[in-house]
Amino acid sequence: MLTYRVATADDAEPIAQLHSLSWQQNYRGILSDSFLDGPVLDNRRSVWQSRLNQPTPDQYIIVAEDNAKICGLACAYANDNPVLGTLLDNLHVHRNWQGKGIGAGLMQKAARWVQQYAPRSGLYLWVLANNTNAQKFYDRMGGVNYEKVSLLNPDGNYADCFRYVWTDLSNLV
Repeated sequence: MLTYRVATADDAEPIAQLHSLSWQQNYRGILSDSFLDGPVLDNRRSVWQSRLNQPTPDQYIIVAEDNAKICGLACAYANDNPVLGTLLDNLHVHRNWQGKGIGAGLMQKAARWVQQYAPRSGLYLWVLANNTNAQKFYDRMGGVNYEKVSLLNPDGNYADCFRYVWTDLSNLV
């Protein structure tokens, strides 16, 4: 049975595993192979342990579970940008659960949280320019491709990214 809940510190390891697996499956050729085949799990483990053990008040992390196994996650930071609003910093769904509405469910839950926590805020996220599957998903979710920027990745290289924006969250909730 699929459920959604707010993440806890106990979720750091399974979230790190899902996040690193998602990068390994979807970012090959974007992030360096040496990073994806090497320290990606340790890198994501450090990030998620920090986020979940020392959460900031403006942070919201939600997971999707199927029979107590984390199969999706979303992480948002309210009012991250004074113009565009809340940053949806991560949205990942395990490949075996994709196409079942989990990504849309996670976005909906994040948008509801934004409406409650920062009611005047929009929502934005970064998507790698080579990640066309994610772009198609965000297009279907009503996102607007706002700009293209080259950003530094955790592997130390730069990649082109698109900033997708939702100024009106009513369509997401």
